[in-house]
Amino acid sequence: MAGWECDPRMPNQFSLKIVSFSGIDGAGKTTQLLEFRNWLEQCGLRTILLTFWDDVVVLPRLREFISHKAFKGDSGVGSPEKPLRRRDKNVTAWPLTGIRFFLYAADAINLRLKVRKLRRSNAEVLIFDRYIYDELANLPLQRFLARAFLRLVARLVPQPDVAYLIDADPFAALARKPEYPLEFLQRNRDAYLVTAGLLGGVTIIEPASIEAMAMKVKKAIRQELSGFEAKLTELPVAQ
Repeated sequence: MAGWECDPRMPNQFSLKIVSFSGIDGAGKTTQLLEFRNWLEQCGLRTILLTFWDDVVVLPRLREFISHKAFKGDSGVGSPEKPLRRRDKNVTAWPLTGIRFFLYAADAINLRLKVRKLRRSNAEVLIFDRYIYDELANLPLQRFLARAFLRLVARLVPQPDVAYLIDADPFAALARKPEYPLEFLQRNRDAYLVTAGLLGGVTIIEPASIEAMAMKVKKAIRQELSGFEAKLTELPVAQ
């Protein structure tokens, strides 16, 4: 990316840093985190990438099966050529909220154990494609019990050194990844912003071009991660 370089001569002397990427479906999280990871590795930093659904959540196959069979939703990943009709987090009946409390608590404990284990690795940056924050955004946060649960989970899990919320226009997100109704994406975006406000310390990357958002991501990491300043060097932007 023009305007951002690194100094590969610097030694690797940093403890494990945690960076998470969250946002509504179709926001462009994967694009941004892969660009971000590639940039870090070009700078000589050792990284690990975990996908929250595949690597952290408890009983993912059972949860996918229930979503598909009980709620009659489609499975897989939607695309403009193959839109889907998913029914999982957009199903909001109160009995399901109680089940989510239980599952999200289990996910939080597993997340804590995973990170504890990875702190003993030689990696320097642990990157999450989604985080527990994405699950908390599915709760009815207008209710006291849900907000209390959010605060409890936030204390239980490791706090990312940088937590990115990749914001997106719901219309554009739906066009990129047609899986949920527009009305749900609009509500879900609002829920993410409320979640970020309740948690505090979340870096919101506002909608822009892919290149402009990538620059904001990299700028935020330099501001937030102590110890990386010498290795991640900002150069004048090429004209």
